Amino acid sequence: MTFEQMNLDQNIIQALHTLGYEKPLPVQEQVIPNILSQTDCIVKSRTGSGKTASFAIPIIQNLEIDERSPQALVLTPTRELALQIQQDFDRIGTFKKIKTLPIFGKQPFKFQKEDLKQRCHVVIGTPGRVLDHLQQQTLDPSKIKYVVLDEADEMLNMNFLDEVQAILKYMPKKHVTCLFSATYPAVIQRMSKKYLYKPAKVDLTSTNKPNILEEAYHVNEEHKELFLLHLLALKKPESCMIFCKTQARVDAVYACLEKNQVSVDKIHGGMMQEERLSHMRRFKKGKVRILVCTDVASRGIDVFKVEMIINYDMPSPVETYTHRIGRSGRVDEQGLAISLVNEYDGVRKEKLEEYLGYNLPFKDEGEVYLSDLDVLDSLKESNRVVVDKSKDLRKGITKIYLNGGKNKKIRPGDIVGAICEIDGVTVDDIGVIQVQDHQSYVDILNDKGKLVLKNLKTIKGKTLRIQKAKNGFGH
Repeated sequence: MTFEQMNLDQNIIQALHTLGYEKPLPVQEQVIPNILSQTDCIVKSRTGSGKTASFAIPIIQNLEIDERSPQALVLTPTRELALQIQQDFDRIGTFKKIKTLPIFGKQPFKFQKEDLKQRCHVVIGTPGRVLDHLQQQTLDPSKIKYVVLDEADEMLNMNFLDEVQAILKYMPKKHVTCLFSATYPAVIQRMSKKYLYKPAKVDLTSTNKPNILEEAYHVNEEHKELFLLHLLALKKPESCMIFCKTQARVDAVYACLEKNQVSVDKIHGGMMQEERLSHMRRFKKGKVRILVCTDVASRGIDVFKVEMIINYDMPSPVETYTHRIGRSGRVDEQGLAISLVNEYDGVRKEKLEEYLGYNLPFKDEGEVYLSDLDVLDSLKESNRVVVDKSKDLRKGITKIYLNGGKNKKIRPGDIVGAICEIDGVTVDDIGVIQVQDHQSYVDILNDKGKLVLKNLKTIKGKTLRIQKAKNGFGH
């Protein structure tokens, strides 16, 4: 089956081909037709199998672009995953001019409230903050046609069950609910029976196993840092994520690697949000090779070619192992997952092997150690180069900044009217418009950016500073 055979909008097909989607992946081939036909879905599929596109594509296809209120709600366990999903929606929906909005905690509520007053097609958020907006009536659920619970097992592991159930009570009676999960514990089975109507069940866990080689080493706790240095020097991964059990442990491992001149960043819940997001962007763009993190990063990082995963600390609960190693071996890529098992990990090891249904493949740790000179030389390898296919979507699109917004009583319609008065520019050349308190942004399509920048002088009779936005592209 091809995307064309699914009768998708040409704007979506154009974006998919630009992003390098040649044909639907197995999860997409099964899920997209069901959502297009308004069927509830339970999807059990591993992380990295292409599931985000499997719900983003049909939702974007069925959006009513002129509707102001949100038509889709995607719930995620973490803000990082919310931002990742927003990026996927924005990329796939580039030529459809859709507007997405991520909402999560540790972000000013009042700014989100103002954003929700504007046209918004898809809301993507964490349960706590989404419920806050519903309770304070700043999020209008009346037009929502699609509800997606992504990484449902992880949301429940993070004690979001009450919030998720409360959110579902706000939803219109007639809507499509899709539940995506890498595992399918009993609590999710009970919830699906309560909230989903005759769902299509898609289970690809037996057919889309990650292309990951697993290794394990017995390493005494006091020798772990030294072993890690030798392991990285031996394997020389272009990109690697190292998972630790606590924030303090992340800090210690990060300090060790930085001291030894390894290209490294870190992420954990104790860091400021902007710092976490900045470090994630650096890793995704290939500016650093190693990311040390807690399990907050086992969800929501979609990085091209994460070559190696290291379980510096054994995962707890055992289901976390699936999410951790799922960061590697994504889609058709080869990956390597290495677990370090210390002298206190006997019970954890047994529980994990029972959960996996096989024994971890242990190797001789003595084969890892190199001479100190070899280690120092190998650790200084240069960073990888990441090819971002989404850059091709930016061709022909210019984001323009205007130093006026609601403070000057400017509305999206005023911006459209002023731009359409320019010879050679039509409404089809205008993309997503964002009117904020003191500034506005508008995407100009079809290589008309220079023409608009040259000729747009006033909006609603007001002279504004109009220039190319510094952040270039994106919402």
